[in-house]
Amino acid sequence: MGIERADKEPPRDRAASVSGASAVARGPLGRLDQPRMPRRRLLPDYDPEAFARLSERIARFLGTGRFIVWMTLTIIVWVLWNVFAPPAVRFDEYPFIFLTLALSLQASYAAPLILLAQNRQDDRDRVTQEQERKQNERSIADTEYLTREIASLRMGLGEVATRDWIRSELQDLMRDLAEQRALPPGEPPGRRDESDRPER
Repeated sequence: MGIERADKEPPRDRAASVSGASAVARGPLGRLDQPRMPRRRLLPDYDPEAFARLSERIARFLGTGRFIVWMTLTIIVWVLWNVFAPPAVRFDEYPFIFLTLALSLQASYAAPLILLAQNRQDDRDRVTQEQERKQNERSIADTEYLTREIASLRMGLGEVATRDWIRSELQDLMRDLAEQRALPPGEPPGRRDESDRPER
């Protein structure tokens, strides 16, 4: 009877029971115990850190007076050459369309580079602020610990007998002894008021 039940099993379920483990292991995305093959990219790979450092250098140079001076001299030479040079060697006649195109291209590249440098600086500032915040937390914790230690030392010192208190106690004992010697034999010695004694 068991053989007949096995024969009556549908072919789809039988195939699934035979190759069930391999189907789970392979799956539509490949095997899970092996790394995927790297995909081919249309764009070339580049180091973002190196590009960010280069953009920072360019942004620093764009923000200096040297760049302004060199750019001004270049524009002046460009305009004078294309105005006063012989017509055969002029490469950008008035209204200087090529100069306008070059300046627009320079501005279109300078703006993203400056933004990239600012983002990198913001990331550095964020890391610095996080480190300063942790340092401040450690300083506050150390200050609170020292404050508690100083308070416990003050409480401990409050219970220690000071020199003035011991001196006053000895003076009181000497007065009591002197009064006992001066009193007649039947009179009990009087007690000194406790409020006259100095506090510890």
